[in-house]
Amino acid sequence: MSGFVEKPEAVEVPGLTHLHTGKVRDLYQNAAGDLVMVASDRISAFDWVLPTEIPDKGRVLTQLSLWWFDQLADLIPNHVLSTELPPGAPADWEGRTTVCKSLAMIPVECVARGYLTGSGLVEYQQTRTVCGLALPEGLTDGSELPAAIFTPATKAAVGEHDENVAYEEVARQIGAETAAQLRQATLAVYGRARGIARERGIVLADTKFEFGFDGARQLTLADEVLTPDSSRFWPADTWEPGRAQPSFDKQYVRDWLTSPASGWDRKSEQPPPPLPRETVDRTRAKYIEAYERLTGTSWE
Repeated sequence: MSGFVEKPEAVEVPGLTHLHTGKVRDLYQNAAGDLVMVASDRISAFDWVLPTEIPDKGRVLTQLSLWWFDQLADLIPNHVLSTELPPGAPADWEGRTTVCKSLAMIPVECVARGYLTGSGLVEYQQTRTVCGLALPEGLTDGSELPAAIFTPATKAAVGEHDENVAYEEVARQIGAETAAQLRQATLAVYGRARGIARERGIVLADTKFEFGFDGARQLTLADEVLTPDSSRFWPADTWEPGRAQPSFDKQYVRDWLTSPASGWDRKSEQPPPPLPRETVDRTRAKYIEAYERLTGTSWE
């Protein structure tokens, strides 16, 4: 069992219909049929949404996604229509709200990997493959791959793992043409983003994207993009294969939860405890550092 420690109440806003509360985002629809996406300060780990929030996290994710959408605009269209607050929305939605096109979403997590780590490393160690793609011998945790690979996953409900699947299975489920479009777009966007991140001293090890079709059936980049929640960012100056890499994400949260200090047994069905102030502060600082290093602008 996992999911929300305590699922938050949806904020009621006149003129908006609440559609969904996800791990991090709350989704609404306005009278025009557009989606209103609000990034919260919630944080998840080990398939649990934790009881403690990370201040500014929702704004960091939103502003970093908007910055990346601008960097990628010539490669692929995105779903953003506006960042204006809907009438009657709470003031604290400012900076973490996006009004988006309603798309026909494709039910595939589009993962690009340029380095071996995470679930890809686990599979490689067992079979020398990742999502059915054969890789050379001798790779280790953090190894750069000979070329970036597309390793899709099926989308899971809150509290469940996304499941890696072979490309052929994706083609069977959504059609060969759409699968080919997803692979091409995913690798093109990853390649652009990897180069931009590298110029700023950051290794983009892997990332995941979500796509949908607009009314003209044009493939469109959706959701968030290239944030510490959806990507593994490593400092380039400390990258060293053969070990776990320091990262710009929620590693402090994971480390504390699995330490004796938390008193939490990950294998139990008990929800995780609240985070201590130091873990919250260090995690917030990592998100902000990622934003500042990538965009070249000061957060404050």
